[in-house]
Amino acid sequence: MNQFDDIRPYSDAEIAPVIDRLLKNKELLATFTRFRFPSLPDFLVRLVLPIVRQFLAKKVEKVKTVRDFQVLIKHYVDRMLRETSSGLTVTGKRYLDTNKNYLFISNHRDIAVDPAIINLALYNCDFTTLQIATGNNLFTKSYVSDLMRINKSFIVNRSATKPREKLKAAKLLSAYIYHVMTELKDNLWIAQREGRAKNGIDRTNSAVIGMLALNKPKTVELCDYIRELNIVPVSISYERDPCDIAKAKELYAHKEHGGYKKDEHEDAGSIAKGITGFKGRIHVAFGEPLNDNYMTTDEVVAEIDKKIISNYVLQASNCIAYQEIHGSLPENIVITHQRIPFCEDDFVTEIQQFRQHLAQCDEAYRDILLAMYANPVVCQQSQKTTHTSTHTTSQTT
Repeated sequence: MNQFDDIRPYSDAEIAPVIDRLLKNKELLATFTRFRFPSLPDFLVRLVLPIVRQFLAKKVEKVKTVRDFQVLIKHYVDRMLRETSSGLTVTGKRYLDTNKNYLFISNHRDIAVDPAIINLALYNCDFTTLQIATGNNLFTKSYVSDLMRINKSFIVNRSATKPREKLKAAKLLSAYIYHVMTELKDNLWIAQREGRAKNGIDRTNSAVIGMLALNKPKTVELCDYIRELNIVPVSISYERDPCDIAKAKELYAHKEHGGYKKDEHEDAGSIAKGITGFKGRIHVAFGEPLNDNYMTTDEVVAEIDKKIISNYVLQASNCIAYQEIHGSLPENIVITHQRIPFCEDDFVTEIQQFRQHLAQCDEAYRDILLAMYANPVVCQQSQKTTHTSTHTTSQTT
């Protein structure tokens, strides 16, 4: 038995039995039916399951490998973009070499769509697809685990509670990531933090970088180990977040009541809403691979944060929200992928649509929703101010 068997994605040799198992799973078939036909009564759902099974079997009859499955999935990702977005733009491709593999570390706004969009952007540039880090908290059903692992997801153990168990799981994960990067030569994605950045502030959890370094031999310098992992920071931005009101409600509960209790299948609902909800413009920005002489993991964290924040493409919604809160924008705010400064006269439709959406949010947590969209502007301005201050100080000393 391979030491990584419990967490790795499925191999090509495992595809046939996994697909057979999925097609026999009545819960999956019922879930798919309700997703496609939400108004169908339960008794009809049960009656049409054999037809749904036959339909899905036809769809996957030519799927023999992981790549075959991902080509099938790409069709649905393309469809999602057509139906729920205003288009995808990508920058930073010049930093990437198709002859190399990378560990992509991105900000995290959507459970399923973030890695799917980054995967698509890479696929369209002739890169191999990603292995995707996925928390086992999402594997609430056996068929969900099968679907994730057949799509190149590997498992991050978030259910360990005792310190020794947590350390053991982190060491295994660190060793697996190193194995993927150096031996399998595959691309890999992991979020910069556990859980989505619900407040719109993209900060790397130092525990993520600490986990990556657990596998580093004592004789190897940290900077050399980081270079070997070939880390690329990635910034993904959405004009609209389909889960924004739900996130604002959760943040409000934390603020007013000191906590928030998720429903049993709330994550699954967030995944569905993120996929089917309107996202507006989407932009993926690949940063330059980390290549400095980092002495500590804190320096690595700081560099990832710097690149993700500076490369983050501000959307019209970010600028509108900032204006709603502060009355005016800082100077030289640019809607980067359109290469124009933000000007109200150019974004009349976007302003009207954003305010209509804002009106749908409960007044109690409307300010939280606004801050969620405004915070990327705040973060960029804070970074520019810090950089300017540091530069001025270095000139005068």
